[in-house]
Amino acid sequence: MNAEGVRLFQRAQYQQAVQQFQQAIYSDPTNADGYYNMAAVYHQTGKLEKRKADLDQAENLYNQCLDHDPEHKDCYRGLAVLLVEEGRNTEAFRLVQGWCDRQPTSAEARIELARLYEEFGDQRSAMQRLSEALTLDPNSARALAATGKLREQMGEQRQAIADYQRSLFINRFQPEVAARLAALQTATGVSALATTADDSGRIVMRNTNPRR
Repeated sequence: MNAEGVRLFQRAQYQQAVQQFQQAIYSDPTNADGYYNMAAVYHQTGKLEKRKADLDQAENLYNQCLDHDPEHKDCYRGLAVLLVEEGRNTEAFRLVQGWCDRQPTSAEARIELARLYEEFGDQRSAMQRLSEALTLDPNSARALAATGKLREQMGEQRQAIADYQRSLFINRFQPEVAARLAALQTATGVSALATTADDSGRIVMRNTNPRR
């Protein structure tokens, strides 16, 4: 039902998608993905139709998702995006910082906090959070890709290439990272750098995304 709801969401059949996610929650009230998926739909319709009631419902559902899964990274991301879109920036940072504080060994929490800092133009704080994430998980493909992106923005092109290469070595199924690496290699004329690395069904979109 979650998978069918995701398919309908991608086709912009939002009401039908909600029905599938409602059925998924009814079948398994403890499954956080159902709450997250339905929140993502209301978030989308709230933005498209400028309906405050839908955005309020999305916020409520995101919080229910986190009640069932306090480590649901996509839900933290979706809720943080919603808060920022409503101008509640302090609440967004408090939300993700609280996740970091409650989960001191979570690399994912620090990656999401780094993304918030980056979006607000604080590259130094973003890089610090990513460094912490890589200390916790040296083989995090997401942290390496995010570090590469920051270094590219900061003009550290060779280091960015190395980060992208290592990220793809760990997880080659990252088309956006592969495209960014190829563009940077073309721009710099650097074809490859020596790097080393140790060797949930979801739909990923830019901001809020249903998942299977």
